Amino acid sequence: MNPHSLVVVYEDNHLLAVLKPAGLATMGLPSDKPTLLTVAKQYVKDRYDKPGSVYLGVMSRLDTPVTGVVLFARTSKAARRLTEQFRNRTVQKTYWALVEGVVKPMAGECVDWVFADERHRRVRVVDSTRPGAKDARLAYRRLELLDGNSLLEMELLTGRKHQIRVQLASRGYPILGDRKYGSRQAFPAGIALHARRLVVSHPVGGEPVVLEGPLPPAWHTFGAVG
Repeated sequence: MNPHSLVVVYEDNHLLAVLKPAGLATMGLPSDKPTLLTVAKQYVKDRYDKPGSVYLGVMSRLDTPVTGVVLFARTSKAARRLTEQFRNRTVQKTYWALVEGVVKPMAGECVDWVFADERHRRVRVVDSTRPGAKDARLAYRRLELLDGNSLLEMELLTGRKHQIRVQLASRGYPILGDRKYGSRQAFPAGIALHARRLVVSHPVGGEPVVLEGPLPPAWHTFGAVG
């Protein structure tokens, strides 16, 4: 990914919010492989003609096949304050997903215990007594039906690995394109899960900052607009 093609949602001296495309890891790859973090650092370096290394703190992460808003802190002070917001769960995290089947009821809350099975690189819904299990909660509402699939809007109440993917799949509603969790339908780019909106308190000014990203073109082929 070219740093000049990076889509910036919000930018000031303390924050940088960008849109992550499908197929690009947020971070954590060997130095010779691009990630959203390395691309964003190069963007800042080029835009502000910064010598030396660029600091960016990763405040939110998305799985490689997932799209949407990712937030970086441009200073360590901002990173500390934002980390506290995420830890205290005062950040509003809204996702959209296109899932197989007609989700019923039309609105509700999913509450589970999940376990990250690192050996098989997947997450499972387990009993609460399982060692290492963590609580996972999200609230959802069905926005509309699109050719027998459900377009959902979700508020993520906890932040567990693969949480949305496994919670929906365990109820028989896998996300389109998500073969790891049982989807039988293809999706043009990645999977049909999009980080639609983040709302944080500005780490310096304290005012609400709404970070919103439009749906990628792949969604439009299914009739989703937004």
